[in-house]
Amino acid sequence: MADDAMAYPEPAPTQRKPSYPISPDLRGYLRRYRRERLLPVTYARLRAFQEVIPLTDERGKPTLWDTVIYDNTEMPALNEALKQVYALLKVDGDFSVVKHLYVDRVDFCTFGNSTPFRIRIVNAYNDNQDYFYVKKADASRVYGLELEHLLSPNRLNFITDDTTLVEEHVVGIPGDIFIDRWLHHKELRPIRVAKELVKFNERCFVRLLGDMRSYNFVVLLTPDFDDWQVRIRAMDFDQQSYNGRKNFYLPQFFKENASFAMFCTKHLRPETAHQYQREEQTLMLQRAQLASERLGLLLHDMARDPIAPIEKVHQLREGLADHYGRRDYLRCESMGALIRENLESIRRETGRPIVPELVPE
Repeated sequence: MADDAMAYPEPAPTQRKPSYPISPDLRGYLRRYRRERLLPVTYARLRAFQEVIPLTDERGKPTLWDTVIYDNTEMPALNEALKQVYALLKVDGDFSVVKHLYVDRVDFCTFGNSTPFRIRIVNAYNDNQDYFYVKKADASRVYGLELEHLLSPNRLNFITDDTTLVEEHVVGIPGDIFIDRWLHHKELRPIRVAKELVKFNERCFVRLLGDMRSYNFVVLLTPDFDDWQVRIRAMDFDQQSYNGRKNFYLPQFFKENASFAMFCTKHLRPETAHQYQREEQTLMLQRAQLASERLGLLLHDMARDPIAPIEKVHQLREGLADHYGRRDYLRCESMGALIRENLESIRRETGRPIVPELVPE
């Protein structure tokens, strides 16, 4: 993990972040890459439910979700519209291949900033189920989703329509459940788990994704011919580039992740952790180079978008300047500029080309 990985995780309560509207520049970017589409269902329409039923887990314990009930006259049209949204998300709107699906349930969560709806879609032929989410569109979250798509090994499908955001479901074991049930499982090689934790920690830090407590990311386990492969994926992008504290972007410092931090300290030598950190930095720059035009446009728009108070930008640039030993950060006046400067910092260490400064045509 980072050089100060041996430090105790610092408590960092998350304050409710204001919602930032999607700017005209960002809207143009989303249209250019077919992220902005006309949707048959809006977030506001889903809010017009009539009743709520508390949703429990398989053990009968309450969850953060409620199942919502709509007026009987609204349900047939709403279900059909939600199926069309799923078709747009998964097969670019080809409704002919999803006619055998049906909407099994609509859940609503009042926890967090996005107060999302979760829609469960079921295949009528084999009972296979999938989920997608409908949320209030927020510029921070959109930047977070797109940066994840471009700079991580994961690809994300999402669609915006004015003030509505639709996201696909991120499959995996929630990090807090992984700690309880899998972290010390005898079938998993500790080194592979620790390596992925280091790489995830570095990805979050470079692209400034904050608040990655254990319940905000998932662990994906894939059986290999002689072992298990491990991949960690973020699933909550609400705190993209908003907080002013440097350590807020290092998952290792949250008390909820203390078990992970101690696990890495136990199983990795500092030299090995640094090797994995450099590996992920190199991979991030390779991804940035492959998507240089698209990433350049995104960071250009992000640099002009006030998605955090300027005092937080100044606080963070001081912390990053000290961390990387580069006073160039002190010229940055936006979160987008700080991400670009992070990429420049790791470019100087690896010697790879940096994303060009692009201006929209």
